[in-house]
Amino acid sequence: MEQEQNAAIVSLATKSEVPFDKIVILSNKDEAKWDSFERFLKKRMAMISRPSNDIKIHLAQIQSPIDYQSISIETEKWITKLSEESDRLSINLTSGTPAMTTLSVLHGKGKSNTRFVQSSPNNVIEEVEIPLDFGKEYVRSASKNIAHTATSLPQVQKAFSDLTAKSKTMTDVVEKAKRIAASEVPALILGETGTGKELMANAIHKGSLRGDKPIRVVNCGALAENLVDSTLFGHKKGAFTGADKDYAGLFEQANGGTLFLDEVGELKPDIQVKLLRALQQGEITRLGDIKTINVDVRVIAATHQDLTSLIEQGDFREDLFYRLAVGIINMPPLRDRLEDIPVIVEQLTDQINESGSKHPDYVSKKVSENGIKFILSQSWLGNIRELWSTLNRAFLWTDAKLVGEKELSDAIINRRLDEQNNDVRLSFNDKVDIVQLTENYQKKYVEAALKASGNVKKHATQMLGLKDHQTLTNWMKRLGIQNEKEQ
Repeated sequence: MEQEQNAAIVSLATKSEVPFDKIVILSNKDEAKWDSFERFLKKRMAMISRPSNDIKIHLAQIQSPIDYQSISIETEKWITKLSEESDRLSINLTSGTPAMTTLSVLHGKGKSNTRFVQSSPNNVIEEVEIPLDFGKEYVRSASKNIAHTATSLPQVQKAFSDLTAKSKTMTDVVEKAKRIAASEVPALILGETGTGKELMANAIHKGSLRGDKPIRVVNCGALAENLVDSTLFGHKKGAFTGADKDYAGLFEQANGGTLFLDEVGELKPDIQVKLLRALQQGEITRLGDIKTINVDVRVIAATHQDLTSLIEQGDFREDLFYRLAVGIINMPPLRDRLEDIPVIVEQLTDQINESGSKHPDYVSKKVSENGIKFILSQSWLGNIRELWSTLNRAFLWTDAKLVGEKELSDAIINRRLDEQNNDVRLSFNDKVDIVQLTENYQKKYVEAALKASGNVKKHATQMLGLKDHQTLTNWMKRLGIQNEKEQ
């Protein structure tokens, strides 16, 4: 430019067989000369009647010209953005460092509408054909390495070994999670309280290519509202009272690894916007700062809430939901995993005994056969967490070596389940059989009470709040319920 001569960028722009509608130049040096170069290039384009309005130099957020990680993040961001906006994207391979060229090829080959161009020292333009299929080459290279690790337990198997999965329900979930772990997509883990969502998130992280990188965990529902922004995205010194130094938030701490956002449905709308930006663009901004920071973080979110209902209520962004819900995992409740329960009870029992063994008066215990049957008959609305708490209380309150139905039933916390207060809506011509609806509702609760009580009528009567034993018997006859155990 300073010598009024053309180099690679100008040569490519002016000599390309097909004119470019838009030219994007990335730079991290000589910022004082950017305006001059833009004018220089626009002038050259205008002289040959080519589009010259949309030519812009952008700051490349890289650590150094040979820092592969930051160059990769910036390259992937721009190539993805421009590829989505363009019918055809041409990528210049002449300018920049070898690291920049290499990563431009790697990321560019993954897009269906890209081509590569370069300029020779005498400014001759040529299109470059890259013959390699990087996906196949990677698989071929990795296959050669399998023989060296054939005797080792695969990383993904180790990662999921902490998850008990003997029931078909759970094995299906684990197989799905393994596929998600092998990808780079965000994941959303759904399930009731206590179903093991954090354990699953850790397994997905360990089974991924990021398994040796950090994972950061945060319960969004436990964060004070005024600290959420700072905790996730960091802050600059002086951003608020008490911010006496710069702070790197969890996104920066998890850079290269995984961030697990438990109870993501608790996030407020303004934080949801920043989270969406981090997912879409790989960029965050610290509280009190204007500078953007590039981050490479895989987000795994979890919630026990119905996010679709929150969307309808306006409390959760629909676009954020679809960004998170690429790999969805539904953790089954414990009552749908009956085959897993004996193994889970054994594992929890071992943990309690190991902890108690440090006390000189502790007596090691195990759950009896009738204790297991009792556990299998319960609903466990709090799932594994409730089971764990109940076992701890039962073990604490007895010196017996065998813990059975009596000890476990005494240890279960009684809860009063309130009736759901859902609005009922009917249209003018709708018809319902209100008697049948009521009887179906009663039948389900009577059957559930009988199951939970081990078919002991006396206890089921108390659970249902009925007047006496005979009242329950009359209800059962009316509802057509057979009792396996008359007491």
